[in-house]
Amino acid sequence: MSTITTGDTVPDFELPATGEKTIRLSALKGKNVVIYFYPKDSTPGCTLEGQDFRDNIEAFTGRNTVILGVSRDSIKSHEKFKSNQSFPFDLLSDEAEQLCTLFDVIKEKNMYGKKVMGIERSTFLIDEAGRLRDEWRKVKVKGHVNEVLEAVKAL
Repeated sequence: MSTITTGDTVPDFELPATGEKTIRLSALKGKNVVIYFYPKDSTPGCTLEGQDFRDNIEAFTGRNTVILGVSRDSIKSHEKFKSNQSFPFDLLSDEAEQLCTLFDVIKEKNMYGKKVMGIERSTFLIDEAGRLRDEWRKVKVKGHVNEVLEAVKAL
């Protein structure tokens, strides 16, 4: 799979999700989809980002928009994270990095002086027709969800 850019139709994908579901992009046609990639369940920045999406869920659903969180963590880890934070949206497990590769979010990072490959916090907005409309890379959590919501309102 090659990476996609703004304006492209996002190829269909299918990944395991919380609630014993499998999420398929084609099944969400007719809705806007926000996919946010985050490095790791239950870490401070990832928790805060998820809480911001959670706290604004009504504004997104009121605009026909589905929120999906994605990391390389297992479904078991996702279920615990989702439950602990009362997230009203699904978390997708991308252990094989299928979606991470498509959206080109695996980057070299420094962790305690060592270089490691990990998810760069990134968010993507897909419109009702399945086209990539907006992307945010190297996301800073504070204020980010509001930026995404403004982009959804502009669709």
